Amino acid sequence: MLTDSCLEGQFSNDEGTELVRLASRCLQYEPRERPNPKSLVAALIPLQKETEIASHVLMGISHGATAFPLSPLGEACLRKDLTAMHEILENIGYKDDGAAPELSFQMWTNQIQETLNLKKKGDVAFRQKDFSAAIECYTQFIEVGTMVSPTVFARRCLSHLMSDMPEEALNDAVQAQVISPVWHIASYLQAASLFALGRENEAQIALREGSVLEEKRSATS
Repeated sequence: MLTDSCLEGQFSNDEGTELVRLASRCLQYEPRERPNPKSLVAALIPLQKETEIASHVLMGISHGATAFPLSPLGEACLRKDLTAMHEILENIGYKDDGAAPELSFQMWTNQIQETLNLKKKGDVAFRQKDFSAAIECYTQFIEVGTMVSPTVFARRCLSHLMSDMPEEALNDAVQAQVISPVWHIASYLQAASLFALGRENEAQIALREGSVLEEKRSATS
């Protein structure tokens, strides 16, 4: 398999073949022949690189001790202030989720209402700080697989942090970034999860990544 020289060494031949296969399926003309979002995310997660290549190297971010600007969410992550993070995520809502995925009429009539009801119940529990119920509802929403929402993963991430489940929180933050690779909130939540796990150096890198992504977003908006 021919590989772009910029990608050499980042993927094995088997991983590259799998990526090409997934991309080919996503480009199918008939919607029913494309993978659903849930299976696509599940297939991509194992292909993410482990810690042998630091994330700041992959993103081209200098790794020094220089201070960098942080938004209120970034500051809250640095302070490990989960209450402030909850307030910010509640205020942001779902405005970063973008357009809904293409659905057939049958999928809409049979599944979409159930899926939206699960999300709505999760949102009510999240707003009321009933994080156990929020985790349960958001998990059911994710498992249905009709729609994929980085914000749902972000909210379940914070719910896991509030429930003293940092490993689960980190997994959710990573999945949010798989869905939306340049979403600064996913990086900030990874930082908060890594801080909770005592992985300070990795948390600082994720925090810097979030700051850089947010700055780029602000510059283009």
